[in-house]
Amino acid sequence: MSERIYIFDTTLRDGEQSPGATMNTFEKIRLAHQLEALGVDIIEAGFPAASQGDFEAVQAIARALGRSQVAGLCRAMPGDIDRAWEAVKEAKHPRIHTFLATSDIHMKHKLGKTREQVLVMAEAAVKRAASYTTNVEFSAEDASRSDWDFLAQIVELAIASGATTVNIPDTVGYAQPAEFAELIRFLLDKVPNSGQAVFSVHCHNDLGLGVANTLAALKAGARQAEVTISGIGERAGNAALEEVIMSLNTRRDYFQMETGIKAELLFPTCRMLSSTIAQPIPPYKPITGANAFAHESGVHQDGMLKNRLTYEIMTPESVGRKGSEMVIGKHSGRHAIKKKLAELGFADLDEDQVGVVFDAVKALADRKERIFDEDVEALVHEKVYQKPDRFELIDLIVTTGTGTLKPTAAVCLKVDNEIIQQNSFGAGPVDAVFNAVSQAVGMTPKLERFQVNAITGGADAQGAVTVRIEKDGKKAVGRGSDEDIIRASAKAYVRALNRLAKMTQEIAECSTL
Repeated sequence: MSERIYIFDTTLRDGEQSPGATMNTFEKIRLAHQLEALGVDIIEAGFPAASQGDFEAVQAIARALGRSQVAGLCRAMPGDIDRAWEAVKEAKHPRIHTFLATSDIHMKHKLGKTREQVLVMAEAAVKRAASYTTNVEFSAEDASRSDWDFLAQIVELAIASGATTVNIPDTVGYAQPAEFAELIRFLLDKVPNSGQAVFSVHCHNDLGLGVANTLAALKAGARQAEVTISGIGERAGNAALEEVIMSLNTRRDYFQMETGIKAELLFPTCRMLSSTIAQPIPPYKPITGANAFAHESGVHQDGMLKNRLTYEIMTPESVGRKGSEMVIGKHSGRHAIKKKLAELGFADLDEDQVGVVFDAVKALADRKERIFDEDVEALVHEKVYQKPDRFELIDLIVTTGTGTLKPTAAVCLKVDNEIIQQNSFGAGPVDAVFNAVSQAVGMTPKLERFQVNAITGGADAQGAVTVRIEKDGKKAVGRGSDEDIIRASAKAYVRALNRLAKMTQEIAECSTL
């Protein structure tokens, strides 16, 4: 008999802490629907006490989903717990996830608390959460560096206080697989009431062992895996959902475990995240990378031609990758493009939205010889999902050269429904555009990051630009795509400015509450 493993996805909370992975509420809701369709059991929607924006996003996701549980993260503090419940209470299956550090280094240097004080805080937090719902998860932050006996003590207390799930995180990616498995077995044996709760693990990837530690813990008796799509997350990221799932599926003979995940949706889900945060999937990424099912070696090719099993332990189709490709171009019809949109995970588009994408594909096809899947995804985000904001780029002109004249830019923007034109100089064409835009909107943030990626190959490839800006301690990320890299840069910068303006407005609104 196979053991049932619960999949807890924290892409929308821990994953969003990855630099450049910020998503707006609309993008989070759309990804949450995809995670639910994928078969994720629990979706951690965010940290409601972190900001008004986070609260609203968690609340919106809680209202939107039907099958998956929706969890809100909170510190072991009364205000945080109350705020988390307020955000998730309208979910059909709400969960409160409260956490407290248990390692000596965290308790001393971060909390300034003794072990006895931490025990009191944990008990009070879990009981307060349990007064709202029976679905309570308690996490012992930095569990892998905690004293094992103390960890067992606080886990026993949390379960006795009402926790139905206890999470043992490898918060800083410190543990080794055999060691982490031993810790899980120790807790299951040592804690008298361990049978009254589901044991979970949340493994970070600082030493590249996030997936290995997760699998070792599941084999040792944990029954919930906390993961993210493509392994995104703070620092080196988290255990990747798709890698954990395909390990369990491919080696079912070894693990004898099953999940509710629809594996054929893994690749489309990873692609959706990639296009949403404008960060490409690395070619050598297991399961979903461009090279994962590519074979160049003559020996490998010969083996593949004779029997695919010689060098492939899973099929591309099993994770939602297509063996053949439908080429989209200027002669493609509306039905072909609608079918392509469905393959890429955009089956929810209505006829008007399909029409908008169809027209955009035709226009792009006049300028490009071939339209790739990534082009179509970029157009969907550009033409359908991008919502109107305070600032809108209307047009721009840039001049540059190799002589002594400085690069110049002239931009036309709609600012609060007023058309404004502005000229400026810069060290280069992109710098000139950014300076002109900043002067037009009256905001001059610091540019912390500027990243350019080609969405597809070829000289006519669309470029995807990601910028991160900072002003007065607030940071915002913007993304833009276009076959003209200067226009893509301008779009990304304007979107980052819109997000920065919205954050400033939210903070002002919160201060008046």
